[in-house]
Amino acid sequence: MANSAEEIKNRCNIVDVVGRYVKLRRSGSNYMGLCPFHSEKTPSFSVSEKGQFFHCFGCGESGDVITFIEKIENVDFRTALQKLADMYGINLDDYGFTNESRKNKFYVMNRDAAVFFLHQLSDRPNPGRDYIMNRGLDIKTISKFGIGFAPDSWHSLIEYMKSKGYDEHSLYEAGLISYSKGNYYDKFRGRVIFPIINTRGKVIGFGGRIIGSGEPKYLNSPESIVFSKRDNLFGLNLTRDSIRQKDCAVIVEGYMDMVSLYQSGVTYTAATLGTALTPAQCSMLGRYTKHIVLSYDADSAGRSAALRGIEVIRNAGLDVKVLHVPDGKDPDEFIRKHGKEAFEKLIENALPYVDYKLEHEKSLNDTSTEQGRLGYIKGAARVLAGISPAEAELYIKKITDETWIQEGALRAEIRQAQSGRQAYEQIRPVRQEHAEAENHTSDEDLRLQHMLIGIASKDPSSIALISKYDYIFTDPVCFRIYNTIKEFSEEKAAFDADTAADSMGADDARVFLSITKSKALECGTDVLLDECIRTIREKELRKKSEYLNSELKLLSEDDDTRITEIMVQMKNINAEIQHLRSNTGE
Repeated sequence: MANSAEEIKNRCNIVDVVGRYVKLRRSGSNYMGLCPFHSEKTPSFSVSEKGQFFHCFGCGESGDVITFIEKIENVDFRTALQKLADMYGINLDDYGFTNESRKNKFYVMNRDAAVFFLHQLSDRPNPGRDYIMNRGLDIKTISKFGIGFAPDSWHSLIEYMKSKGYDEHSLYEAGLISYSKGNYYDKFRGRVIFPIINTRGKVIGFGGRIIGSGEPKYLNSPESIVFSKRDNLFGLNLTRDSIRQKDCAVIVEGYMDMVSLYQSGVTYTAATLGTALTPAQCSMLGRYTKHIVLSYDADSAGRSAALRGIEVIRNAGLDVKVLHVPDGKDPDEFIRKHGKEAFEKLIENALPYVDYKLEHEKSLNDTSTEQGRLGYIKGAARVLAGISPAEAELYIKKITDETWIQEGALRAEIRQAQSGRQAYEQIRPVRQEHAEAENHTSDEDLRLQHMLIGIASKDPSSIALISKYDYIFTDPVCFRIYNTIKEFSEEKAAFDADTAADSMGADDARVFLSITKSKALECGTDVLLDECIRTIREKELRKKSEYLNSELKLLSEDDDTRITEIMVQMKNINAEIQHLRSNTGE
């Protein structure tokens, strides 16, 4: 996928674009007109259709079609890009350049919808309030989580939001309402509503629990530019400090499980959003603790989810244990009946992941029979083949004592399982991790963008100066990361790298956190920022020199006056580049 700036330059004709602002006439192979950037009576403004650049012989302004829009409209790089994209029907979202103002609009819409749902729960008797009270939640907890109620009505939210000035199309884009057969209607109806809030305090979506019978039992907001189920965890906005202090995170499946644990004092918890635990969620948790306890339902679905979650957590480099809630109860039921102390005892006795997997293998086989013992041995061997030899040694004797199987036989099964695993690893295809890896941003440009991001994250006061050069963020990932940092600055919020990372997508967060850990940042942001600005200035001078050189190649011998002008300008540019380099000791 080509860089969006290059796509725009490839798809539009600079003569057509400039012609919207300047009256042009053909002059040889180029077009001439009065310069829009300074006052003149004789045309000195040249546009090259072949080279796709403009240059004014009078004031010296030059550049490509994007530069022209920046200057003529007095806008930044991003806005110029958007204006040209609109002219030529190019969707910038396809290239990762999400419109930040659109994201903010969604945040505000979601916040207003959350207020509506909260008022519906508290203003009058309703099934939602009855459900919440029956589940033992108090007013303080309801308020803290912003829990609300969606009436069993087709248009109550639509009517409220329209009274606030929102149109139906925007509400649909935000995932607050649905559309079918020419009609818009409320997405959430007859449900208890749990606002999903990111760690920056922004309402990004909703989870709705049906009251009574009906499917689906839980309904989440659809994916949008502000909400991704795989990149967020319910309740982490309230619990991340407790997780960090306790150095442990208890992960549950349901909204009510999480809320009940929190109300009972187990505040170091979070819930998945109706999906299996994802690498992005593990990466997020890893910023606060390396110790995860899974507390899923004890049924077959819960066990399967726990087994999948174990592998995802381990691949993220985190320690994982699994908590068994006795008698088939879920965490909500157990803690309401037995209290915080009893639940924390369960956490204390949570099984290390190897023990849990071995116990699972045993549950699948009747070890009182020879066939069952053999099945258990083969399953146990597969488990032990996936851990270190030192770890495996701790379990081998225990298993052979339990099953009366010779130790040598178990070791042979482990070796066979390992050889199968190695063969599989050899044929596993290499998958592209992120579509934007095909972006044509050069290593040099990417290095510069990463450095500016690192400086901005370490010294937010530098953003005022960096913003003068923010057109440099042409890589979509860097663009999104920079805008997140800039949002913190504009909101006057204390900058915290982990919180900022939480509000990014998984790939963006990984890049961002890697940048913040760069040893290069240790030499001081002032020094680095000076170097970045020097590099930007040199790049601009070289780009201007390239434009002049391109024009020079198109001129004929009869254009001796212009040739002389270009040679002088190029000499001055080279001198300025040497001056910049001499100031850095190069």
